[in-house]
Amino acid sequence: MWKLSLVAVVVCLMSVTANAQDLDAGEKVFKKCKACHAVGEGAKNKVGPQLNGIIGTEAAKVEGFKYSKAMMESGLVWDEATLTEYLVKPRDLVKGTKMAFAGLKKEEDITNVIAYLNSYAPDGTRQ
Repeated sequence: MWKLSLVAVVVCLMSVTANAQDLDAGEKVFKKCKACHAVGEGAKNKVGPQLNGIIGTEAAKVEGFKYSKAMMESGLVWDEATLTEYLVKPRDLVKGTKMAFAGLKKEEDITNVIAYLNSYAPDGTRQ
C-alpha cells in the first residue's frame, strides 16, 4: 500500500513541476506579446486588450477595448483550440483583425503561452 502512495506522490510532484515549467516557458513567450497586451493585477488595455481570464470567453468582450469589426463579428470563443489556431497566424483565422502579430511558429510556445494565460483569473490574480 505504501508503494502505491509513494507512486501517487511522485506523479503529483512531477505534474506540479511540469506545470511550473510550462508557466515559466509561457511567461517567456508572453514577452513577445507584452508590447500590446497585459495580464496580472492592474492589467490595462494597450494596443491590444488585457488578457486576464481570456480562456473560455467570447472574442471581443474585454470592456473598454475598441475591436475591429472582423473580431466583433467573428463569433469566436477563446478556448485552447481556437487560441492555438489564432496564435499560429491571427489574420488567417480572423480576416480583418487589427492584430498585426505574425504568429508563433513553435507548437510548444503556443501550448506554453496558453497555459500561462490560463493561469490568470478575470481579476488578474494567479489561479
